Amino acid sequence: MCITVLVHGYHGGPLELQIDKKGERLDAAQRRRSPRIRLQVPVFLRGVDTSGVEFIELTKTLNISATGACIASTHFLRPDQVVSITVPAPSPSSSSSVVPNETPPISAKILRQSVAGDIRLFGLEFLRPLE
Repeated sequence: MCITVLVHGYHGGPLELQIDKKGERLDAAQRRRSPRIRLQVPVFLRGVDTSGVEFIELTKTLNISATGACIASTHFLRPDQVVSITVPAPSPSSSSSVVPNETPPISAKILRQSVAGDIRLFGLEFLRPLE
């Protein structure tokens, strides 16, 4: 059990802290709904960038869980924006399609972002947890 405390007057807006019943602040890993795995998985990222242009980009996850992932992208995206990711799948040998097969799309909301050189890292929350 934990208590969520909102601190108002913080210069960046309200600050939310989660505190356990012993009065100690919970770190990010303790607040997670599902464990995170450091795993690089190739994914197609589809969305609309901040200039309104639709894109598809082959990128990768840096970590993943049942409820979200961290991905790398070269595009500018907005917080709370919904994007779609799919995992490329090997095409059957009988198929002569130029377009690669892929898994069904996973819709996700952008929660946070950070910059590492020319690459942007995005924390995604899946709209429906993976099963």
